Amino acid sequence: MPSLAEWYIVRFDESRIALQVNPPHGNPWSDEIPWQHIIRICFKTGDWFESDEVYIFTNQRPESYVIPTEANGGQELWFEILKRNLFDAELAVEAAKTIGQLFCFPM
Repeated sequence: MPSLAEWYIVRFDESRIALQVNPPHGNPWSDEIPWQHIIRICFKTGDWFESDEVYIFTNQRPESYVIPTEANGGQELWFEILKRNLFDAELAVEAAKTIGQLFCFPM
């Protein structure tokens, strides 16, 4: 089975996040998330066997986008979220010390 990084691709630029997802046993999909539409970020810590997950909430739809940090470009996206102050850096440090916990910003 292909690794997550092979079928979940995350890219971003100054204006948006682009998702290209081709799951091995599901329908492919793609979407774009403009940075200015992001209203909340949640971060769920994984463990040794599962990826951390970034939940991006926008003012464009009620459900969030779930982006595993093990996706191709997922870790880079997390660092960009922190750089843009869309998630509190101190809260990110606290989250990194846990397993299976959910942290959201703003709270």
